[in-house]
Amino acid sequence: MIARLTGKPVARTADGLVLDVGGVGYLLRPSVRALQKTEPEREVTLDTYLVVREDALQLYAFAEPAERELFEHLLSVSGVGPKVALLIVSGSTPAELRRAIVLEDTARFLAIPGVGKKTAERVVLELKEKLGSMDEPTPIAGKPHAVARDALVELGWSATEAEEALAATDPELPPEERVRQALRAA
Repeated sequence: MIARLTGKPVARTADGLVLDVGGVGYLLRPSVRALQKTEPEREVTLDTYLVVREDALQLYAFAEPAERELFEHLLSVSGVGPKVALLIVSGSTPAELRRAIVLEDTARFLAIPGVGKKTAERVVLELKEKLGSMDEPTPIAGKPHAVARDALVELGWSATEAEEALAATDPELPPEERVRQALRAA
């Protein structure tokens, strides 16, 4: 398996990113954070995961090993393929996603295009036990975020709009103040 590549990005196509490694161009399907990590003609190291299918070999690229590990866990969930797993991993940092799973925060996953209610519930159900035992930041820190997001949703915002608005606020503030900041910025 190809676990990591170091090379220079030479092209961005509709299918992904082409990384030149020693004269060989690898077509990668990068996460958002992996794509942000790349600059044209500057050497970069990306963690990868090779998906083997009957008709294709596809390399998925990640900014860090934690992203790849979470991607692999997501592939073990019934009904989640590589494209949906990549969307989920691209939606938030690995720590935020783990926290959402531990807290059974399905709304975090519903905010991701292509993820429906059943898929979000399966992700939480099937991964909670696997990821809950991992050494991660205390899951209690995610509750104020969920409270703030749910408050914005109750005010008529979509879950995606609420997540985007809260991303621009200070996560250390209490939920009420984060909601106020989001409303002021709107």
